[in-house]
Amino acid sequence: MDTKKIVELYMKALGKSKLSEEVWKKIAKVNQKVLDIETGKISDGYHTFDELYEHRITLFIALCRTQHKIINQLVENGLEIPFKIWCSKLHAVGTMFDGWFILGIKEKQGEQITYHLPDKYWNEVRQFAESLNKAPKFDGHTPENVLERLKKL
Repeated sequence: MDTKKIVELYMKALGKSKLSEEVWKKIAKVNQKVLDIETGKISDGYHTFDELYEHRITLFIALCRTQHKIINQLVENGLEIPFKIWCSKLHAVGTMFDGWFILGIKEKQGEQITYHLPDKYWNEVRQFAESLNKAPKFDGHTPENVLERLKKL
């Protein structure tokens, strides 16, 4: 959206104002800069959002791979499988976000730990995660639930 359009929208929304058109133009320019920001490039001075998401994805894949190795050792020793690592290109209801899939730890309601990951990681994840036609029914977990569940692994 260009600056002129932003000024028009302000003027229309606020009606007559004590601010001059020049002030509105300055406000519109600032807003345009905000609208042009690429969220992934925002930084805390150390890391960008893109970098932090890349770290989260890599850490979750590493955790799932490690859990899978532990499960395999239990099976080799004749012990019961406590849970499985899974992935799916579809939600339980048959939908999915374009370019994404789900990687999960545990299927049971109240225990699931899941993240949506970009498709570029699918082949890597398929080396250790069981591929399901559809993900288990979502148990409604929140980000806070996932943090608590991660702490209990």
